[in-house]
Amino acid sequence: MANFARAQQANILIRGLRAVADFEYEMQLAHMNRHLMPTLESVFLMPCKEWSFISSSLVKEVARHQGDVSHFLPANVHQALLKKL
Repeated sequence: MANFARAQQANILIRGLRAVADFEYEMQLAHMNRHLMPTLESVFLMPCKEWSFISSSLVKEVARHQGDVSHFLPANVHQALLKKL
């Protein structure tokens, strides 16, 4: 991530946190990124309660079992997912 940020001349990463488990991983990642690029800051945002349980893995799993995931995806992404499955 640090190499990509450097290549894009970015000094801030915006990351999402859904749960406490996400925080532990993201904190490790932020420390490693800061080690690799000391000027790189990580900013963490939390979703509203409605979206806090959604993950790409969960959406794909529901779709694999013919569940309706259209509410969670833009139409073009939904169509691409259905074609891939």
